[in-house]
Amino acid sequence: ADVMRGELLGRDAGADDYGYQQAGTQCFGEGAPPEGGRGRSHEDSLTDESSSVKIESMNIDQSSSPLERAALLERAAKYAALSDPARLRIVDLLTLGDLSPTELQSELGIPANLLSHHLRSMELAGLAVRHRSEADKRRSYVRLAPGALEGLTPGREHGARRVLFVCTRNSARSQLATALWRTASDIPAVSAGTHPAEHVAPGAVDVARRHGLDLGGAKPRLIDHVAGAEDLVITVCDNAHEELPGLQGIHWSIPDPVRLDSEQAFEDAFADISRRVHDLAPRLRAA
Repeated sequence: ADVMRGELLGRDAGADDYGYQQAGTQCFGEGAPPEGGRGRSHEDSLTDESSSVKIESMNIDQSSSPLERAALLERAAKYAALSDPARLRIVDLLTLGDLSPTELQSELGIPANLLSHHLRSMELAGLAVRHRSEADKRRSYVRLAPGALEGLTPGREHGARRVLFVCTRNSARSQLATALWRTASDIPAVSAGTHPAEHVAPGAVDVARRHGLDLGGAKPRLIDHVAGAEDLVITVCDNAHEELPGLQGIHWSIPDPVRLDSEQAFEDAFADISRRVHDLAPRLRAA
């Protein structure tokens, strides 16, 4: 295990800290705190503030609970600590295992007092902790703090009863987004268009099939016939988004694969939508 760690870190696995005890102590310190054209407007059914879910920017002082503020400040402290390349490298190294201050100093090529500053900043941010060696009490090891990297991305900040994906024709992007959403979240999802096509684009059906999804029974629908008062509306094409200027929701600017009508265009759209769906789903909770 020591040899493997040494190979991973590019160092001699047998390196000893004896003789560097003072640097090790200084580095962490004794007693340190351990998708057409545009037409009629559909704003009437969607733009009233009470008719759709509004995603607002968070006012830390007025809109957040004390717990939310504390969590946000904790995340900010971690991001601040990780903004330094040396500290980010330390985290990379510690994901492999525990290291002594001397080993870290050797890996980073920085003096002991600078390493001490970095480690203390990481400790205060809840990223690192130190413990004494069971074999040699003069030796200490640094490790990632429990849950050190948790909470760096936002949690479930917004509630939604249903998600409505909207594009102009409701023939490709919004259909794919709905199918993907249903694999990633228990929150119901539907799709609609501002000027729906007669059928779903064959390219969308094909790319969905290649990825294990079925759009065989999907049919384009008009947004006015689908939208609900409490839907979280996500526009997935610029035309639809700009046709609904007062809409309070989310916009994903995804290029129209139907324009190019190539397999690659649909694959690119699928990948883009898939990434966005899987980024957003963990942040929404059922309302």
